[in-house]
Amino acid sequence: MTMSEGDLAVTELAFVRREQIAPLPPPAMTTGPLAWVRDNLLSSILNVILTVVMTALAVWVIYEILDFLIFTAVWSGADREACLASPAQPVVGACWPFVKERAAYFVYGSYPIPERWRVDIFFAMLATGIVWLLWLNAPRRDIGAFYFFVIVPIVSYILLTGWPLIGLEAVDTALWGGVLVTIVVAWAGIVVSLPVGIVLALGRRSRMTTVRTLSVIFIEFVRGVPLITVLFMASVMLPLFVPDQWSPDKLLRALVGIALFASAYMAEVVRAGLAAIPKGQFEGAQAVGLGYWQMMRFIVLPQALKITIPNIVNTYIGLFKDTTLVFIVGIFDLLKTVEVSRIDPKWATPVTSTTGYAVAAIFYFVFCYGMSCYARATEARLARSERR
Repeated sequence: MTMSEGDLAVTELAFVRREQIAPLPPPAMTTGPLAWVRDNLLSSILNVILTVVMTALAVWVIYEILDFLIFTAVWSGADREACLASPAQPVVGACWPFVKERAAYFVYGSYPIPERWRVDIFFAMLATGIVWLLWLNAPRRDIGAFYFFVIVPIVSYILLTGWPLIGLEAVDTALWGGVLVTIVVAWAGIVVSLPVGIVLALGRRSRMTTVRTLSVIFIEFVRGVPLITVLFMASVMLPLFVPDQWSPDKLLRALVGIALFASAYMAEVVRAGLAAIPKGQFEGAQAVGLGYWQMMRFIVLPQALKITIPNIVNTYIGLFKDTTLVFIVGIFDLLKTVEVSRIDPKWATPVTSTTGYAVAAIFYFVFCYGMSCYARATEARLARSERR
């Protein structure tokens, strides 16, 4: 049988692709950095003007900061003469020899030099506990929580205050200062505020009138006054109402005041999270036979705390920065050590104060920005788990 000319033409024109064509890349201006710049910074005339102005302002501010901290800074010297303007260096930036000489005072305050190894151990224990809790793949995080909330406070108290029975010389808290005090005050407030805040938030939502009334009174009273008032009440007024032998240590009074103040604010943060949970979650937990505390532990509180992660971290950041207020009641935190050091005649120069405050600013920025970054990473991880 012979093939006709028509069949032959059809056979020659027939074509079946056996390999898939590779997808073409998207247009260069619809994805990637260029598209982001166009859509967010150059989308209109007003945006272009604002982008140019803000870029110029940022470049100027960053250059001035780097110029003071690095380019025109003084890096060596024995006294104030090294940080004074001279014909050889008419513009003088940060006085880093001053920071180098006072670094130990910024960290330890007046803590006895032979005993400062105890502070170093405290810092190491605290850092270990934080990493253990925040590292998601860390082994036995339940033990890590017990270590952080029980072992570290007990051992740290013995280390820092001393215990003559085991050979540790007693160190009065009046000698504590600098970063040590800042970390202790912030750590105490952060550790205490969340559990106490949860209890207060649950108390405010309780059906028991007495519990609800007491919780509301405490929260509203503490939130209705500034922190400095709480500190003055704890440090100045409290000793007037108790005998001298019952009056607690000045630092302890500040710790209690800050912890209670932070707990009141944390209670409102947690209460907002509880209010955002749908009523069906409560009803579903009750329908499967869960008791009140089981329902809160396994169903409600995990969801409420997840919702309020940004607000919780924001409260922690504010608390960390508010620790500077303790210097007003005579406690030598980092800012107070800077204040004392900058008036030392040996280093009295026009740039000494600015250098000291720059060191404090860098310290607070690093810690607060670190907390913010971890919070964003946690939110992103939880968002990914919800999409799966």
